[in-house]
Amino acid sequence: MKSIPLKGKPCQDILDDMADFKNQDANYMDGRTWSLVYHLSKEHDAFLKKAHGMYFSENGLNPMAFKSLKRFEHEVVQMAADLLHGDENTVGTMTSGGTESCLLPVMTYREMAKSKKRFGSFSPEMIAPESAHVAWDKAAKYFGVKMVKIPLQDDFTVDVARLKKKVTSNTIMIMASAPTYPHGVIDPIEEIGLMAEQKKIPFHVDACLGGFFLPFAEQIGHAIPKFDFRIQGVTSMSADVHKYGFAAKGASVLLYRNMQILKHQFFINQDWPGGVFASPALLGTRPGGPIAAAWAAMNALGKKGYQEMAGQVMSITRQLTQGINAIDGLEIMGTPSMSVFAYKSSTRDINIFAVGDLMEEKGWHIDRLQRPEGLHAMVTPAHAKVVDQYLGDLKSSVDQVKANPGLGAKGNAAMYGMIANIPFRGMIKKEVLKMMEKMYGPECEMPLDKTGQEPLAMRMGARILNWLRRFL
Repeated sequence: MKSIPLKGKPCQDILDDMADFKNQDANYMDGRTWSLVYHLSKEHDAFLKKAHGMYFSENGLNPMAFKSLKRFEHEVVQMAADLLHGDENTVGTMTSGGTESCLLPVMTYREMAKSKKRFGSFSPEMIAPESAHVAWDKAAKYFGVKMVKIPLQDDFTVDVARLKKKVTSNTIMIMASAPTYPHGVIDPIEEIGLMAEQKKIPFHVDACLGGFFLPFAEQIGHAIPKFDFRIQGVTSMSADVHKYGFAAKGASVLLYRNMQILKHQFFINQDWPGGVFASPALLGTRPGGPIAAAWAAMNALGKKGYQEMAGQVMSITRQLTQGINAIDGLEIMGTPSMSVFAYKSSTRDINIFAVGDLMEEKGWHIDRLQRPEGLHAMVTPAHAKVVDQYLGDLKSSVDQVKANPGLGAKGNAAMYGMIANIPFRGMIKKEVLKMMEKMYGPECEMPLDKTGQEPLAMRMGARILNWLRRFL
């Protein structure tokens, strides 16, 4: 469709078309995906749609016009602060998601550092583990802050000794994860917090993934290391309500220890011809639906509901990780603290990306990791019904790869393997940029793998291989 139709179609026909299009998407309702969607139940989804729909048109831009939305936001922030052991001074805002909750602290701490610099030039830097979510790299790029990456230890947590050595007068903030997205481990938050407090450096804990899960797992008896505002050096935290808070997409919470920090996040322009403008976060127009649905979800589930969810998901995760470790040739990476984990091959005769290819042929949507190479999973209640099938398909796929070593040199496995290990990282970036230009260009060339077109990794890998041949 290249232009708006001259005459509108009947609404039901449009909805039917949309349903047909949706049939091509990943099947999360049946537990076939291991990321992207956090599905609790059809009944909960229906409830969220109603809550979201009540505020479909409302705009959180002006809290004086829609006082109910401001109430919802304030109460979501306060409930999150209580959950993460904030105190009466803890403040924050809701954001559109984890990425905005990662972008804003970088800007905030940059502005706060600037306000304290009276003389000389200033080259802001932030320190983060290599496992930090890629949104932090995006934040560093957007706001002109140098990213200083710290290597991981053998257990996939950040090397704190190396981190301490990278602190300079230009360091505006340190961040760590609870847990990390790739491996599901919690960085040594308490140790970093102590150092940050001593050096008076802001310290952000990215709990976008674990903020609405780890506290409830701890409440029902799981051993969870301290990661929140109980640690004095922690000055801010982020937690996504649309992940394990089971709210509608587009809802995250960003908390600061006090207003003396948060005020540096606010944008105010008093001279605009359109009037005095004030904004608490990145967005101007702030959709009311996600704010309302987040408040509704937290009230509907309650602490008991979240505790039951955490118990169920931890049980599913234990079955999966034990089952994967029991498969000859596979092993879980590190010691995951919650429902997020990755696994790799423990022997050279198993190409883990080839295993991923075979799993996708069996109908699973598989996420791949690099450095080290592995497969990734995030567990939700929807996976309770597919544990045995997943483990059975996984063992079958491993056996197939063992019996057919050549599978590692074919299809996606070969391309993902090459992309993960090729030393020319700048070349990878250039090729991905070209793919993005095509995806978002006039023809919208989609890198789909189930409609006759080669997937993104294969097409990109082929182009890189052709480029390399000129030098081999």
